[in-house]
Amino acid sequence: MRLGVNDKLTEIKAVSVKGTYYVPLRDLSTELNLTLTGQSDGIEVKGPKGYVKLSLNEGGSVTSNGIVFSLNTFNQDGKRMVPLKVVVHLGYIISYKPEQYLLRVHDDTAQLDNAAFVNKYQEELMAIKEPVPTPQSDKRKSGQVVYLTFDDGPTVVTGQLLDLLAKYDVKATFFMMGPHINKYPDQVKRIAKEKHGMGLHGITHRKERFYASPAAALAEMKGDQAILKKVTGISSILIRTPYGSKPYFTKSFRDKVLSQDFNLWDWNVDSEDWKYKEDSAKIYNSVMNQVHKLQKGKVNPVILMHDQKSTLKVLPQILESLKKEGYQFEIITKDLKPLNFWKDLR
Repeated sequence: MRLGVNDKLTEIKAVSVKGTYYVPLRDLSTELNLTLTGQSDGIEVKGPKGYVKLSLNEGGSVTSNGIVFSLNTFNQDGKRMVPLKVVVHLGYIISYKPEQYLLRVHDDTAQLDNAAFVNKYQEELMAIKEPVPTPQSDKRKSGQVVYLTFDDGPTVVTGQLLDLLAKYDVKATFFMMGPHINKYPDQVKRIAKEKHGMGLHGITHRKERFYASPAAALAEMKGDQAILKKVTGISSILIRTPYGSKPYFTKSFRDKVLSQDFNLWDWNVDSEDWKYKEDSAKIYNSVMNQVHKLQKGKVNPVILMHDQKSTLKVLPQILESLKKEGYQFEIITKDLKPLNFWKDLR
């Protein structure tokens, strides 16, 4: 069922499991303006009238009033699903009338009573039906979608890179650094205008500074996010840490950063363009060999490349080969299950 929040019918899908409705915690927190804080043994969810410390294991969750209650959670499509009844401990009321397809969370700010809410959204209030898979989704399942990503930009050559992508009608995802966004704002605006994906890569790209502490890592990503939003009006939650997440982005870092609504992305194909630079043949062979290994397991490639001059030389050959083999190019979005070395799906 679709979840109503106060006087709004949201796009949140509530899933019934053994008589209990579950919703994605992140989506729920956005609609209710809840604050999520990662802790060593779970997540603290803070609302206007208290908080709940959610244990990610069975049992042991505690309210701000000291009430201990049992709680089950699970992952679905990369999202942490929690029982909707959690909101009762945060000061909200749940209204449920299955015969009217009504499932609603509200507080004293709501203007509509349940009858008025049902009347307003009468045509939209219905049980959700799963969509019929499209050819595109079928290709995603069979490993025929490729996610091309570029780190460390924007740079002086980003315009040429975008020209190449446009020539081949390919979309990519750019993990960009805050100072570089400030230096090349027109390039970033073009990335946004041409509907490429946009992610965050921090501020310094210096190991001793980014990984100084979990708070330092979070501050860099928050700073990068603010710069991107200022330039484009878009607030990305996709992050890629300097040098990849292993070994430095340990659990304490992930608990701190990922609890703030960020999705962690690494890669499963390293082009090694950072290593081979001008040796286009080695870069091309490295990419295609790794892609073909993933193809045997029907795994979609997430290719790491860099926004640099030498990459421009080899990129056309890679794009032509992947297109010839039937790959579709898509951008990374917040709705995808994150791929990272830790297998952390938060």
